[in-house]
Amino acid sequence: MSRFAGKKAVISGGTHGMGFAVAMALVDGGAEVLITGRDEQNLLKARRELGSAAHVVRCDVADVDDIRALGEEAGGRLGEIDLLHVNAGYAKLEPFDQVTVETYDRTFAVNTRGAFFTAQVLAPLVRDGGAIVFTTSIANIGGSAGMSVYAGAKAAVRSFAQVFAAELVDRGIRVNAVSPGFVDTPTMGVDASPRERQEFHALGDQITPMKRHGSPEEIAAAVLFLGFEATFTTGQELIADGGLVVVSA
Repeated sequence: MSRFAGKKAVISGGTHGMGFAVAMALVDGGAEVLITGRDEQNLLKARRELGSAAHVVRCDVADVDDIRALGEEAGGRLGEIDLLHVNAGYAKLEPFDQVTVETYDRTFAVNTRGAFFTAQVLAPLVRDGGAIVFTTSIANIGGSAGMSVYAGAKAAVRSFAQVFAAELVDRGIRVNAVSPGFVDTPTMGVDASPRERQEFHALGDQITPMKRHGSPEEIAAAVLFLGFEATFTTGQELIADGGLVVVSA
């Protein structure tokens, strides 16, 4: 029997990178998934690569009306779900004195408000005994130059996971977070120029003790562990960063 046969999941921000790797692993394991994204090219590619087991929906998590529509669509297509992965995110590298109101608002609208209302709207669909996994970031643990707003937004999401865990424990729903370090995705998770991304990539290889980036599939494995295997774990943040936070290279 396939590992995830009969399981159902919703993944926000699932059309590329880490979220797509989670979706692909679930589909390969026999699950039915609904994923969201904003970019039309990514939506088309995801539909093509995931096939009929995936429902690919355009949704801007910065728009609460879009999130409410997503809840209705997910309920109509899937009914109860086993896993909600709240993954959609946005980051821009800026020194704090160059942050604009526009980038500040966009960062919190996607990462914080979007995450909160995605979980609020879709939690009623999560079956009793199911799981919610947020994506945070190791940026919320220490001070990383150029990431003040992003770090603050993801720190809030870490707190959301803890409080949602407390509020949903009576339904047996486990709520946790995966906290990635440098991960090898097409955008590197940041709104930046090609040169900035190249420099950011080189920095990641340099300062990560394992001297490499993680793969989307490695982060997906951590998400799926929290979602289906860590059955006595809730309110926790699993760091997947190649040792960056705690290991001295």
